[in-house]
Amino acid sequence: MNAIKRLQKKIKIDFKNEKILLQAITHKSFDPNNNYENLEFLGDRVLGLVVSKKLYELYPNEKVGSLDKKLASLVNKNKCLEVGNSLSLKEFVITGNSKSSKNIVENKIISDCCEAIIGAIYLDKGLEVSKSFILKLWKDLINDAETTFVDAKTQLQEYSLKSFKILPIYKLVSNTGPRHKPNFKVGVRLKNSTYIYSIGSSKKNAEQSAALELLKKIKQK
Repeated sequence: MNAIKRLQKKIKIDFKNEKILLQAITHKSFDPNNNYENLEFLGDRVLGLVVSKKLYELYPNEKVGSLDKKLASLVNKNKCLEVGNSLSLKEFVITGNSKSSKNIVENKIISDCCEAIIGAIYLDKGLEVSKSFILKLWKDLINDAETTFVDAKTQLQEYSLKSFKILPIYKLVSNTGPRHKPNFKVGVRLKNSTYIYSIGSSKKNAEQSAALELLKKIKQK
C-alpha cells in the first residue's frame, strides 16, 4: 500500500483527486513549485473558521476578547503539531532529505502539513467534511478550553511580578519569510532564567508560544 493510500486510511477520507493530498504532504525542499504552502494557507483559514464557529456555539455569552484568546490557544502551531503527531504525519511528509535522513522532519513541517491536509480536504470534499474532520481531531482540545482561560503571556506576567517584581523580558530574534507569510522568532526569560525561544506567524503569536513553553518549564521544576 503506497503512502497516499495509507494516509487516506489514517485520516479516514478517500480523495477524488489524490494529487491534492500528495501536494499537502510535500515540502518545498522536495518540490519548490508544487508543495503544501498554498494549501497550508487555505487550511489555516478553514481551521480558524470551524473552530471559531464551534466556540461561538459553546460560549454564546462570552466576550469577544475571551473567545479570541480561546481561538488562539486552539489553532496555533503547537496544537496543529499535536494533532499532526496524533496522525503520525512524520511518516508521510516528503522532504528533500527523505531518502538520506527520513526521520529528520521538523515540528514546524508537521504542523504546516496538518493545516495543508485540512486545506486539501476542503478543496476535494468541501466544508462539511472538513468540519467533521477538524471537530473530531480537535474535540478534546476544545473541551479543555476553560471558560476562565488566561493566555500564556498574562500567566507568565503574573508569575514574574509575584516572584521577582519585574515583567518578563521578551526579545525579537528574527523576522523571516515572505511578507504574506512571515515567520517570527522570539525569546523570553525571567529574572532567574535563560531565554526560551519559539516561533509564530506574528510577533504576538510567537510571544504567546514562547511564554507557554517557559511556563511549562516552570511547572516541571
